[in-house]
Amino acid sequence: MSAQPPADAGAVLAALGEAGATVAVAESLTGGLLAAAFVAVPGASRSFRGSVTAYATELKGTVLGVDAGLLAARGAVDPQVAAEMAEGVRRLMGADYGVATTGVAGPEPQDGQPVGTVHLAVAGPEGLSLSSLRLSAGRATIRRRTVEAALELLGEAVWNQRVRTTGPTGNRTSDAPGSSSVHTANTRGGAMDTAQSEHDRAPRT
Repeated sequence: MSAQPPADAGAVLAALGEAGATVAVAESLTGGLLAAAFVAVPGASRSFRGSVTAYATELKGTVLGVDAGLLAARGAVDPQVAAEMAEGVRRLMGADYGVATTGVAGPEPQDGQPVGTVHLAVAGPEGLSLSSLRLSAGRATIRRRTVEAALELLGEAVWNQRVRTTGPTGNRTSDAPGSSSVHTANTRGGAMDTAQSEHDRAPRT
């Protein structure tokens, strides 16, 4: 097992393959870029189930099952919306992991949120991983960096699941429920971004 989480599409797919796990994605602002990153990798079909590009707000509800009241109250750019998108695509496609992206790539604000606001979610066997970002540097760059961040978040979830299951030396390990982590001040390309991740490791019911 790698000493650190995989952070690119090829490495994430390799980790999923080693774990015998699959992934599906639900995209909004990235518009298919995350799915394209996966399918660019030869042999992706072993672990990549498919994707939904729910660009219109109402499709997040009708296709992915995001609560209509939540969408009406908060709009599409919200961490809980990302969480429900990830859960929805995981359920819809029968995948072990669901990944979701929602946010504002620009050029105008949306739902009262400024350009560069991004929310990501990964739904997996152990629960949810959430990340909220503030990105800058233009529409294309925001979308590209969102894909990179989504791959990192998924890679961490897969890696952490394997560590919890086998441990670094092959012994089964466990984490205390309700543990969380916070990441701040991620600097890329000279621009300062902030990200907060919460990991709910309570078993699914």
